[in-house]
Amino acid sequence: MTPSDAAPADLPVHDLLRPDLVGPRLVEATGEKAWTDFEADLIAGGKSNLTFTLRSDAGEVILRRPPTGKLLPSAHDMGREARIQLGLGGTDVPVAKVLLNETTGEDLGVPYYVMEKVVGHVIRDTLPPGFAEDDDDKAAMADAQIDALVALHAVDQEAVGLGDLGRPDGYLERQLRRWLGQSEKAHESVRTDRLAELAARLGESMPASPSSRITHGDYRLDNYVVDPGDPGRILAILDWELSTLGDPVADLAQTVLYWGDPDGPKVPLIPSITTEAGWPGPDRLLERYCAATGTDPSHMPWYLAFATFKFAAIAQGVATRSLAGDMAGQDFGDIGPRIRDLVEHGHSILDSRKGTN
Repeated sequence: MTPSDAAPADLPVHDLLRPDLVGPRLVEATGEKAWTDFEADLIAGGKSNLTFTLRSDAGEVILRRPPTGKLLPSAHDMGREARIQLGLGGTDVPVAKVLLNETTGEDLGVPYYVMEKVVGHVIRDTLPPGFAEDDDDKAAMADAQIDALVALHAVDQEAVGLGDLGRPDGYLERQLRRWLGQSEKAHESVRTDRLAELAARLGESMPASPSSRITHGDYRLDNYVVDPGDPGRILAILDWELSTLGDPVADLAQTVLYWGDPDGPKVPLIPSITTEAGWPGPDRLLERYCAATGTDPSHMPWYLAFATFKFAAIAQGVATRSLAGDMAGQDFGDIGPRIRDLVEHGHSILDSRKGTN
């Protein structure tokens, strides 16, 4: 781990992870006695649930648990996140193997799970030295990201035991209500009345959703592991906490928002490496997905505006938890202005769409 990935010096690792309780669980799950005693590091970059690398003579694994403090309704469901990865394990969707899924909360006071550590590159704000140096490699990464999303949306949720992951109808309406409600709980420093106005405009012009599919909900460059020897190969998609049955085009739009646009606002909390020179623009992602799935691109402006609304509300929640001290010492600074810029961008997308009708 790099210095930037290290846990804060005052992080109460023992209280957050309880090695005396988690260790024996891992021994039972893996058959490796070395897990009786382990070291742990917080992986920086997690902005909701807390992700740790556990290390012992048996190797390294990854533990995911909710943040400290009061949890938002329906958020941070570790058992659900593990169940999704278990369900997708036999499909074409690359996921890490789940080793332990503790759903009772008896050990840590909250559910948690442990999965294998997939060795590869997680790309945030820089590329590893010598990796994906030319434009073709960067294009291959963009294509691989979309191809994995296409594979996810092609999964039959009933066939993999995830047909009850969410309600099949009314996804967009529920999302508008949910994230607007979460926004109302945000700290005053990151609030904006324009978010509620954006939600109202989206509600008035909502398109009909295609059939519900399994969606990731937070699919972006730093939420998957890339093969160090092949920039065009994804080894495992991570962070399934927002996954549900929903509108696959909304999932695509969120991915495109995260990818970024050099001509658009900087998305708060999300690395912006893909807006730098040499990376393909967001149109490549949209066109590849639509070509592979037969998706009609005519409603994409609405979905892109919806993506700005949703992520603005998510960012408000992250900032609020950080200000409350519930993010294990992680401080994301004053992101209120960027959130407001993002909301205004959502309005401008709808304004442009209206002007073309």
